[in-house]
Order: sequence, then structure tokens, then C-alpha cells
Amino acid sequence: MRQAIGFFEVRSMVAAIEAADTMLKAADVKIKDFNLVGSGVISVVIEGEVAAVKAAIESAEVTAGKMAEIISINVIPRPNEEVDGLFG
Repeated sequence: MRQAIGFFEVRSMVAAIEAADTMLKAADVKIKDFNLVGSGVISVVIEGEVAAVKAAIESAEVTAGKMAEIISINVIPRPNEEVDGLFG
């Protein structure tokens, strides 16, 4: 079964690192990508089983939401294989 991917964007490097740490501690997920998008926005992409990714994203939303502006969150349960090509 394909892994789910979760996206978390926040406007703060410190909050992004805190969110990444929270996601890794909250569920069995791995960081797939961590990018400075621009204008202080940081994007963290994780992967794992659907329930684990959802739990990790929800935990990060609570933690990072106390520190900074959350720009966007999303979970894709079973992305198309071509989506993996976007992560180089």
C-alpha cells in the first residue's frame, strides 16, 4: 500500500522545526522534505500511514499554531506515483 503524505506550512523557522519535532514524536512518520518557500514561510512534508500522517499533522497544528501563523495543511492519503517525482 502507498504511503500518505502530509503538508504543513507555517510562517516561522522556529515553529516549523517545532512542528517537525512534534510530528515525529506524535506518530510513526518520516520527513520527506523541508523547504524555505519564501517570505518566512517554511514547508514540511511528511510521509507514513494515513492515520499516522493525520495524527502528526493535527499535533503539529496545535503546537505550531501557538507560536506562528499556519499557512496551510493537507493530507493526501494515497498520492499518485508521479507525485513522488516532485520531491526529486
